[in-house]
Amino acid sequence: MEIPFRSLPEDTLTAVIEDYITREGTEYGERDYSLEEKVEQVKKQLEQGKILITFDPETETCTLTPAR
Repeated sequence: MEIPFRSLPEDTLTAVIEDYITREGTEYGERDYSLEEKVEQVKKQLEQGKILITFDPETETCTLTPAR
């Protein structure tokens, strides 16, 4: 089920994004980004419609997925 990111309170949105970012694991880029920089990058991708927040009721977890 898709969750419109604008319907989430700012602190909840940030927590969902931080949870996703920190479970990703190893960095493969040329530059390391701070958690705050990564959160801002993800927020921009949400605003641009490049990614979506989805909720799985079976596992009761949120994740970020590419937009179709």
